[in-house]
Amino acid sequence: MAAGGEAAVTTYFADYAWLGGDAVTADVAIDVARGRIVAVRPGVERQGEHLRGVTIPGLANAHSHAFQRALRGRVQRGGGSFWTWREDMYALATTMTPDRCFELAKGAYAEMLRAGITTVGEFDYLHCSEALIAAAREVGIRLTLLDACYLAGGFGEPPNAAQQRFSDGDATQWAERVARITGAKVGAAIHSVRAVPRDQLDTVVEFAEGRPLHFHVSEQRAENEACLAAHGLTPVQLLAEHGALGPDSTAVHATHLAPTDDLGETTICMCPTTERDLADGIGDAGPRLALGSDSHAVIDLFEEARAVELNLRLKTERRGHFTAAQLLTGATNHGCLGWDDAGRIEPGARADLVTLDLTSPRLETAQPDTLLESIVFAATAADVTSTIVGC
Repeated sequence: MAAGGEAAVTTYFADYAWLGGDAVTADVAIDVARGRIVAVRPGVERQGEHLRGVTIPGLANAHSHAFQRALRGRVQRGGGSFWTWREDMYALATTMTPDRCFELAKGAYAEMLRAGITTVGEFDYLHCSEALIAAAREVGIRLTLLDACYLAGGFGEPPNAAQQRFSDGDATQWAERVARITGAKVGAAIHSVRAVPRDQLDTVVEFAEGRPLHFHVSEQRAENEACLAAHGLTPVQLLAEHGALGPDSTAVHATHLAPTDDLGETTICMCPTTERDLADGIGDAGPRLALGSDSHAVIDLFEEARAVELNLRLKTERRGHFTAAQLLTGATNHGCLGWDDAGRIEPGARADLVTLDLTSPRLETAQPDTLLESIVFAATAADVTSTIVGC
């Protein structure tokens, strides 16, 4: 503590920093106390701790299944589909113990931190909350635990043998269990409309009031067709009927939305490296964008960000769907995980600062006036040289 009981101030000096908008700013001093930014001073002489390169806010991985990192590269032989991949995932899930889950999560979270990710939203249906919280604490990454309600094996079907460990029996018992979780910010998740029966949705939505609520939705055409057959509604329409949509909600994937589907203020979390790995298809991201690495075929939010735009270029044969600033805003969207005071370099925000090396092979030809575009469309996680996680 400084004299008089005031918190000591640490000053970081960024050669360039993204302070919002469509360009970076040169020569920026960032004053930090107690893990919070207290002042941002652009255009000053070098002072304090030098962040060499370009500094951006911490990245937010809005959708993670940490245990699935164990499948990386192991499920690439042969063909198949999402549904055949799911059988490999179930086989892995049946082997998960708390200790194994802890080790896999620790590895995934450490990789995320090295990649500039300061907050992760863990979408958990293995009931391994204590292991996940312990792994995040040991690594030093901020965690929002999105505990998933998972009760059925499909529309009108009980959970199969592999899915049994995901189920609490009903949504009331799920809510009672989740209410007892401590040690992290806790949100809620509807695994999918095929995994939570219609008569259980209201309980999950009511429990989620005031918390982040996430759900996989319309990832596969077969899911849409089955929902229409069972209820006469698309998955989005079914969720809307039960009040699951809104500014605190996040729809994951949303790859095959119907023309009549309206998500309103709901965030769409795109996970392009997983969506292409599983041959899901190319979705149409909305203006409220978040990004996730999902199954962790790759942990690199720069790749996720540019893939949103580049995939749409392939789909439409047209460029310019999202600007670099819009994509980086999606990559730093901590609000969908319940951290509204993170993801920006401004006074009062959490001091999450990620610095990229401008001498790397990917960025050594970057120019100041288009540096933001170079970050989004050329940089990789390997270019991150420093990750600071604020309070």
